[in-house]
Amino acid sequence: MKQSTLKEAFTVCGKGLHTGLEITATFKPAEVNTGYVFKRIDMEGTPIVEGLAENVIETQRGTVIASKSNKEVRVSTIEHAMAALYAMGVDNCLIEVNAPELPILDGSAIIYCNKIEEVGLKEQDADKEYYVVKQRIKVVDEQTGSSLIVLPEDDFSIDTMIEFDSPVLSNQFASLTDMSKFKDEIAASRTFVFVREVMPLLQMNLIKGGDLDNAIVIYDQPMNQADLDQLADAIGVPHKQASELGYINNKPLVYNNEPARHKLLDVLGDLALIGRPLKGRIVATRPGHTLNTKLSKKIRQELKYQNIQAPVYDPNVAPIMDINRIRQILPHRYPMQLVDKIIDMGTNYIVGVKNVTSNEPFFQGHFPQEPVMPGVLQVEAMAQVGGILVLSGVEDPERYSTYFMKIDNVKFRQKVVPGDTLVFHLSFMTPVRRGCAVMKGYAFVGEKIVSEAEFMAQIIKNK
Repeated sequence: MKQSTLKEAFTVCGKGLHTGLEITATFKPAEVNTGYVFKRIDMEGTPIVEGLAENVIETQRGTVIASKSNKEVRVSTIEHAMAALYAMGVDNCLIEVNAPELPILDGSAIIYCNKIEEVGLKEQDADKEYYVVKQRIKVVDEQTGSSLIVLPEDDFSIDTMIEFDSPVLSNQFASLTDMSKFKDEIAASRTFVFVREVMPLLQMNLIKGGDLDNAIVIYDQPMNQADLDQLADAIGVPHKQASELGYINNKPLVYNNEPARHKLLDVLGDLALIGRPLKGRIVATRPGHTLNTKLSKKIRQELKYQNIQAPVYDPNVAPIMDINRIRQILPHRYPMQLVDKIIDMGTNYIVGVKNVTSNEPFFQGHFPQEPVMPGVLQVEAMAQVGGILVLSGVEDPERYSTYFMKIDNVKFRQKVVPGDTLVFHLSFMTPVRRGCAVMKGYAFVGEKIVSEAEFMAQIIKNK
């Protein structure tokens, strides 16, 4: 899968939910590996803030991000736009906005989805990077009992359950098992609020732009008629009989379980703060922005420590190149053939495997009492895997060889010993030019990086 951006820019305009300002936001194509970047064009110098979990500063009534260097550079209510970009497959986007929040529009993500569909996507020359869930992750709010559980799964799915102490909105459930159905099944779900929450929000100087066109308002606890009339006047809506509980809307519910679907939408928007699409199954019980972003921050912390995940290696799956095919491409033979199979390969990357056994000849002297694979041979094995990637792109690869020209930024983090299975991930740092390839390589044992290096190799035709 390749990264994608918008083919063309699009613009949305509308009120800010909390500021009440008339806001314009323009979504523009962006270069590979940009992610989601917000630019405050109303501020001097047009500062930017990246849409990443570590930049979240508030989650009270929406997700708010801010620049680490200047907290005044902030953008709030980003979750609906982020959910649309994430679900519609946009990896890189620059969002220019002239206010401290995005417009609320109709309170859902459908307008964003329609605009993205209208302008279309453009494939980019870089591989899409996923966060692959390999073990159970759980985050919990100890006070409320809310939880998010993430489980391994080949693709993506999410189940969301909400529960309120309310005769109108008690328990609801929503799920999404195919991201391509987001626009039709989830995107039109609007945000919701309880009448009993509205006055405190107004007193906090929030929801200045809230109305019955951009939110579902739920009246579930009887109030004094005069108080209800006062509240209706404050938010500019018609008076309602205090004895009639239910939904207060200008248009009917889009779905019977629209609140649950909107909570699912919010989870997706906050997951987009990871910075890459996720492969896994999410079970969300009474989720909220605080808990959602807590999960995203936890995953971001892991990625910060190790910015590349170990490739998935399943020995039950047949390799795309076995030892016989590798020997047709590489000239190396015993004792210097240091790659056993290739399990994955794209235009810009390759994944290879080396099974380290106690019979390796170098263990006789390195070291007899404590066998350790020499770091230089780990780099050599890495380079051989990279050589397969390079030579796979030329005709008659057996007529060529690759040779080291330079090695930089070599790091060894952990010993490699007999019994370990080394999994190598190599990718081009720049396009191949004039027969020279610059690559970045990682070696993993299990989930941990044991060594890494950057190197340049030259492709030479054999005489």
